[in-house]
Parts: sequence; C-alpha cells; structure tokens
Amino acid sequence: MPNVEEIEMRARVRDTEIYFDIDGAGLVPDGGRMVEKPAMFVVHGGPGMDHSSYKSSLPLLTDKVQIVYFDHRGQGRSARGLKETYTLENNVDDMEALRDYLGFDKIIVLGTSYGGMVALSYAIKYPERVSHLLAVVTSSEGTCLERAKQIVKERGTSEQQSMADRLFAGAFENEEQLREFMEIMGPVYSRKYDAKMAQERRMRAVLSPDAINFAFSGFLRTYNITDQLHKISAPTLVIGGRYDWICAPEYSELIASKIPGADLRIFEESGHWVAADEHRAFIDVIRGFITYKR
Repeated sequence: MPNVEEIEMRARVRDTEIYFDIDGAGLVPDGGRMVEKPAMFVVHGGPGMDHSSYKSSLPLLTDKVQIVYFDHRGQGRSARGLKETYTLENNVDDMEALRDYLGFDKIIVLGTSYGGMVALSYAIKYPERVSHLLAVVTSSEGTCLERAKQIVKERGTSEQQSMADRLFAGAFENEEQLREFMEIMGPVYSRKYDAKMAQERRMRAVLSPDAINFAFSGFLRTYNITDQLHKISAPTLVIGGRYDWICAPEYSELIASKIPGADLRIFEESGHWVAADEHRAFIDVIRGFITYKR
C-alpha cells in the first residue's frame, strides 16, 4: 500500500519535491451554504530550519484560514539536492509552483525572518497571487547582518558571540552544531526564553546546515530588494520585535515605509521570536489583519 504522506504531502514541482502540510478545513458550513476559507501560506525562516515550530503558535487561526505549512527545498522534510540550488529565487518560484499545485488562486502569505524575505520577494514577483502579506521580524536587505554583529557584541556573552561568528561565516559542520547554536543563542532570540520548550522545538526540527551555510556565506550578504518594495500591492502588515537582534526593528520600519499603505506593528516586549514572547497579542494582530478587506 502506498505511503499516504508521500501521496498527499509531497508536491513534485519544478526540479524538486516540496513537503507540505495543511491545518484546517478549506470549505466550512455557514447556515444554508458552504463557504471557502482563504489559504494562508506560512513561510519558514532560517534558512536551514523547517515549518514545525509554527504548529505550536498558529493553529488558533484555523477558524479564519486554512493554513498551508511547507519546507523550502533542501530543508526540513523536503528533498535534498545541490546546495547551489538553495537560493531565494528558487524558494520564491517553488512557492508559486506549490500554490498552483494545490489549486489556490490568491493566498495570504505570512513569512518570518528569512521566510519574510521570501514572502516579500514573492509579493513583488507575483502580486496578483497575494491577497494579504505579513512580513514578520524580517529585512529587505542584507545590511541587517552587519547590524546584528554589532548587537550581539553589545548584548551577547562571549560564547554567544562565538556562535554568532559561526552563523555569519556559514560554518556549521552538521546538524548537531546547528542545534547547539539554537540552544546557546535562544536567550538572545527570545525575551521569554523557555529552555524546556526550546529543547522540544529543537528535537522536532529537521535541520539543514547546507542551506544555512550557503545563505550566510553567500547570497544573504548581497540581498537587497528595498528599491522594489513599492511594487507590492497587497495589504501588508509588518511586524517587528523591539529587542530583535538578527532583524533589528529599524528594518521593519524601513519595509513599512516603502510599501504603499503598509501597517507597522513593533512588539515592545519581544525579541526575534515574537510568536513566543507575545503570543496572544501576535495572534490577535494577525487575526484582525487577515479579516481586513481593502
């Protein structure tokens, strides 16, 4: 008998195979009729991480949207390949291919961190496919990395600074080193760091050193789409964390200033992990935004 996961949860698109998962019904009863809920694509960060951490923070939204989680090529439960193909451009086009594969017209796009970079780029390239855009703790240019180096020197311990150096050099040798980075850097990412919950997230995740190394040692250093943000036409919510070290809040402010009509929300008690630091407020802001129609 065929494996159900292989049949239903893996999309063979373009030159790769993308793992996806869906939470919530797409068609629901409303009195004497059936109503189709909008689909929200959740774009994970890293690169080199996976979608799994979002499953503990976003299910409260399934009364409003059908959530589509997926892993970028070469990451999580998606197929591995040549690391040179793990580019932002391929992530954008893979996402479009997945949308088409699943048969959706317009989608809500929620991208966090590196996933926000993919989401912004997707909204620039495929504006007709985005009904709402949520850019969460992200940046439109790679200069955020130089700023992050300054911040970790100001706030981090010597051990955390050493871990950050490994990240910026793209020098992770294996998954265990990447998990060690997540453990040591956790208190820098989150203002309400919970060691037990963080350990559970690390154990659930399927990590890709190749993907994170390729990005941080290469294309993220020259990434810059700020001058293209004006092309985004979808209603846009930009969320930043006041104490975010890796995508400092001024980058959220920059994004919001360049997208016509964008709404900016800076979470004053959050680091990079806004969904953990101010979870209830985070969900409430998203809920209000995705029900807004221009």
